Amino acid sequence: MKVTATFSNLLKDPELKRPPVIIRVNEFNNKSAREFELQMSKAHNTGQSIIPIIVDSYGGQVYSLMSMISSIRHSELPIATIIEGKAMSCGALLYSCGEEGMRFMDPDATLMIHDVSTMVWGKVEEIKASATEADRLNQNLYRMMARNCGKKEDYFLDLIHEKKHADWFLDAAEAKVHNLANQIRVPKINITVNVSIDFE
Repeated sequence: MKVTATFSNLLKDPELKRPPVIIRVNEFNNKSAREFELQMSKAHNTGQSIIPIIVDSYGGQVYSLMSMISSIRHSELPIATIIEGKAMSCGALLYSCGEEGMRFMDPDATLMIHDVSTMVWGKVEEIKASATEADRLNQNLYRMMARNCGKKEDYFLDLIHEKKHADWFLDAAEAKVHNLANQIRVPKINITVNVSIDFE
């Protein structure tokens, strides 16, 4: 991705006290979720008008994903999501949280959707409880993705059922068919820094 910065001619020695924030997501764990929340907070104090989130991830922990989604939902700025390389599992869901028209995907990138998995060991009742929770999360996440893409709530649930709940890999063109991707390209990010003086 190409990022360019243009400074006002009035700035002879430009120094950004609060540089614009571009968030990169590679992992979904407690540490990355905390860092994501911190970066989202910083982005609201830079003066930027949009928050770009670049996703290149195999996925990770679903509860960490939910924490990141909460940060996006409480954002006062619009979110643009960009897939570079891959957005699998949790990465695919986070990617779908970009604003309509602002979900970008590299033409050679891969998106993968699948059911929530659980690796629980223990007593039978513990395994049953874990399976019930996994099913609840599964239903919620597929419905959330459908709403993000302007589809009926059961849209992705029905599709994944037709595919017998196997991992579903999509290239950029197919992702656009389902309105997961809006634009098949990686955008160039231009940052403009101005200075102005007003008199009252």
